[in-house]
Amino acid sequence: MMSRPFLLVFLLIILIITSQFEWRQQLVADLDSTPSINQKQHQISKREEAVKEKIILSQEKNIQRLNELVQSLQEQLSHCRGNNETRNSTVSHMSEHVIEVERQQILED
Repeated sequence: MMSRPFLLVFLLIILIITSQFEWRQQLVADLDSTPSINQKQHQISKREEAVKEKIILSQEKNIQRLNELVQSLQEQLSHCRGNNETRNSTVSHMSEHVIEVERQQILED
């Protein structure tokens, strides 16, 4: 009868040792997978940075195009203002001339 409790204790010890061995393997596997998780997170953050850089470059190109359009519109506006000033001075000069002609006609009558 002594052999039966001895056998049970022996089996219990073997069970404890093997279960600890399995736990250690899982811990080692988890520790090994942690660097790969960190590497994946690092790769993801690198991709995010690359996308952000592309977005920034795209926005800078759009800003450059908008600046060129603004400059072109300013040139067109100054050209139109110049044309208007020329027309206004011509109209003003013609108005003065018409008034002078009318005065002369009035004086002749």
